[in-house]
Amino acid sequence: MNRNLLFVAVALFLWGIGEGMFFNFVPIRLENEFFLNKQQIGFALGAFGFFMAITHIPGGHLADRIGRRPLLISAWMLGVVSTLTMGLARSLPMYLAGLFLYGVTAFVASPLSSYVTAARGKWDVGTALSLTTATYSLGMALGPVSGGWVAEHYGMNSSYLVAFWIFSVSSIFLFFIEAQPLDRHDPAAPPPSLWTNMRFISFVMVFAYAIFAMYLAQPLTPNFLKGVRHLSLTETGWVFSTGALGNSLLAFAFSRVKPRNGFLAAQFLVALFALFIWKGSGLSAFMLGYFLLGGFRAARPMAMAQARELVHTSQMGLAYGTMETLSSVIFIIAPPIAGFIFERNPFSVYPLAVGLIFASILVSYLFSPRKADVNA
Repeated sequence: MNRNLLFVAVALFLWGIGEGMFFNFVPIRLENEFFLNKQQIGFALGAFGFFMAITHIPGGHLADRIGRRPLLISAWMLGVVSTLTMGLARSLPMYLAGLFLYGVTAFVASPLSSYVTAARGKWDVGTALSLTTATYSLGMALGPVSGGWVAEHYGMNSSYLVAFWIFSVSSIFLFFIEAQPLDRHDPAAPPPSLWTNMRFISFVMVFAYAIFAMYLAQPLTPNFLKGVRHLSLTETGWVFSTGALGNSLLAFAFSRVKPRNGFLAAQFLVALFALFIWKGSGLSAFMLGYFLLGGFRAARPMAMAQARELVHTSQMGLAYGTMETLSSVIFIIAPPIAGFIFERNPFSVYPLAVGLIFASILVSYLFSPRKADVNA
């Protein structure tokens, strides 16, 4: 691992700790402190997804044009400010302003993936993306337990203030990474437009459906665990920490798996998550379910690695940004749908998710690019 990847990994590890302290508890705070019902929470999370969605393509385009390092530093700084805003918030409008501003930091996703891809050296794309995902997720494994304890003893806003200081330290490491040269195509032989690259567009559609199927059951599961399964905030923190540990360990495990096979296997693990939350009983079953939910985060680098083989190097940021945008669109539409289902029967979203995921596995198997297709 070169020095740039090392600094990025450390920054991501610290960021994971800070984000883990509060992010999974957002639906619970919206319900407990700001008294929103489940469908209102779904709309709030959908709005958060909207602010994520509008950033990705511009972020990827700018990464291809002005470089990745300035965008990484900008996103980290914006995250520090937005977290402080949420921590100081005593009213719903101020809290939502901080939350939505935090959503805007999502523009970092495609520049970060592009930076890691370019800095990987002799590593495979999937390996580099999976290992940096794993370091972030390892940090996320440490955050929820401490965040749940802090929230239970000192108030939920205190978790944000602790995260603010952790984010500030994380940001320091970003200043030590080096800028990368811009990737250019030969003006005499430009690559095909990304929007006419049918192999890429077809795979993006497969990816979007997979994300929807895997995400539908997730947004209101924290409320399900607390309100239906009656877990305390500390117990819920243990569940979230186990999930983050699953994110990290499964990302490590998938880092040496062929991306196409890994993408299929990751979806199967998320189906098991929905099954354990639906049919499981007791803290250990819910912890196991959240551990297997690590397949959701592991699926992303597997999909990115497949997409990378379908586009020119100079289009890498835009391609990643397109995929992140579609993910964020899913994050807009899925929470209100989940909230609508939850209000009528909080159990029914889980068997629905299982069925959608198995259909997605079939679609992915049939239409994800094979190596022979990529080399054709």
